[in-house]
Order: sequence, then C-alpha cells, then structure tokens
Amino acid sequence: MSGAVGFDLDMTLIDSRPGIRAAYRALTEQTGVHVDADLAVTRLGPPLRAELSQWFPEPDVEQAVTTYRALYPEHAIAPTVPMPGAVAALAAVRESGLRVVVVTSKLGRLAALHLSHLGMEYDELAGDLFAEGKAAALTEHGVRWYVGDHVADMIAARTAGIPGIGVATGPCSAEELAEAGAAHVLPDLTGLPVLLREITVGS
Repeated sequence: MSGAVGFDLDMTLIDSRPGIRAAYRALTEQTGVHVDADLAVTRLGPPLRAELSQWFPEPDVEQAVTTYRALYPEHAIAPTVPMPGAVAALAAVRESGLRVVVVTSKLGRLAALHLSHLGMEYDELAGDLFAEGKAAALTEHGVRWYVGDHVADMIAARTAGIPGIGVATGPCSAEELAEAGAAHVLPDLTGLPVLLREITVGS
C-alpha cells in the first residue's frame, strides 16, 4: 500500500489554544495594540494575517506578523497539547502502511517545533498554506485522505480530488464540515483508527 494520510495541525492534531492565547497576549504587551486573545483562539484555521488584520491597521499587519512569530516559540510551544486521539491516529496511519503528511496554515518551522515538542512523528510537512492553497502539497506528497477541523480543509481536499475527513474539534460544526464536502465526519480523532481500517480495505 502506498500513499499518505494528510492532517491539518491546529485543532486537528494539536490543541494550540493555550499557547496561541499566550502568544497573542505577549504580542499585545509588546506592541500596545489590544488583541482579544480569548476571541482569537475560537477561530483558528485561517492564516495569521487574517486574524491580525482584525486588530492592526493594514500598514502594520506585516510587522505584527513578524513580531508574533518571533514571540511564538517562547510562549506557544510548551502549553500546547495533543488533541484527543491524535497520537493513536498517527500510529494507526503507520500501521496501515501509509505515511503521515502535515499540511497547515501555520508557518512550517513553527509547526515543526510543535510536532517535535510533542513527539509526533511525520514524514512530510508543508506550512503557510490555506484552503485551495493546500491542494498542491496534498497532491505532491501522495495524500489520499485529508483530515481537518475546518471547512477550508474540506475545500483543500476537494480541490486536490481526494476525500476529506472532518473532525468536529475546531471552530466548524459537524454539519458545516459535511456541507463543505467531507466524505466522513468524526467527533474527534479517537474514531480515526476504525475509520481508517474501513476505508483502506482493498486499497
């Protein structure tokens, strides 16, 4: 069996809300510009620039992105934890003879810090991609199913011509994921090993 299972990162494999909340608070402290960190972590998924543009004037957004990313390793990595079932899900992919590919809107080097800190092994990582922008990486790395918590992840899968597996652990409901084209929707990753056995039979 060849190919890979692709995963989104934030709120799919990792619960990065505590760390991201801390990073936004550090950004507020450093810049003097208020970012409602509690609100911001309820809508993870889109690129960082989209969130920061809600708080910073347009001419200042790029500098805010740079500052946030500089603060991120110190504040956001340690508080982040795996999502329920994530470690077992990755193990199940490998037991199925498939590779693990992480495709995320987060900057690749920051995503790698999270995965390394949590001991989550992967074969390929592509960062700074969102929605349709993820499709080329999914195709390049031979991803056959893409798992994500956001409707944009289902758009990515559809654009790449592969089934999307939605997990209702982020800002999007099971219904929204299904409406966005998910082939399967799970409450969380704990159900992925069983689903994986079902969908890989005969493949």
